[in-house]
Amino acid sequence: MSPKSIQSAFFASMTDPQAFRLMFDQQPNVFFFVKDRESRLIAASEPMWTRLGLEGEADVIGRLDEDFYPEQAAKAYRADDALVFRTGKPLINRLEVWYDEQRTLTWFLTTKVPLRGKNGKIIGLMGLTRRDEGRSRHQPSSEVTLIVSHIQKNTSRILSTAELARECGLSERTLYRKIHQALGVTPYELMLRIRIESAAEALIQTTDKVIEIAQAHAFCDQSAFTQHFRKRIGLTPKQFRMRHQG
Repeated sequence: MSPKSIQSAFFASMTDPQAFRLMFDQQPNVFFFVKDRESRLIAASEPMWTRLGLEGEADVIGRLDEDFYPEQAAKAYRADDALVFRTGKPLINRLEVWYDEQRTLTWFLTTKVPLRGKNGKIIGLMGLTRRDEGRSRHQPSSEVTLIVSHIQKNTSRILSTAELARECGLSERTLYRKIHQALGVTPYELMLRIRIESAAEALIQTTDKVIEIAQAHAFCDQSAFTQHFRKRIGLTPKQFRMRHQG
């Protein structure tokens, strides 16, 4: 028998075609999910539905991202789904905002791949989400990791693309390409997201005024800070603080 025939025969002999999902239930920091073409959730690993505060997988099936996440975050998820469905190509390590163990929104990396039916047409997708941590990040280039680290150390000021390029010894054009390929965002958007993530932590951990936190993270005024924060988090800074400080 050919290797392909051996493989096909083995999978055909399985009594439960979803048996592989059990592996994801044992991975506390990995969140597995399946969606249909309408972006309805069809399946989710136990760590995922637990993280959403649900009692079981049945509470997930048929639900949409809008049922669980802020409006802007849900729109971003759905846009990525649509891209997978339209192109038939996977999205690898997409930087997204999601809930951590304290139900606080933070940055995670998500990979989505298309699922095809017996007729070869795309019927949905499956994905994995994991926390975006430097010690576990599997970036396609060390330059991207260096750039993210540099931005995280300098959230108090606006960095230029030229400075970021110099930091890793790349041209600005190459820098743009590497960041976009690795994280699916522009250098400007990456800098904004990291500054907002740092500001969100300050909103929870300190009693500093919103304007003080805005200025400490290089936003020109509270209005601009609120606009950028709400666009990416789905809440104003004040709403975010009230929700997560008790």
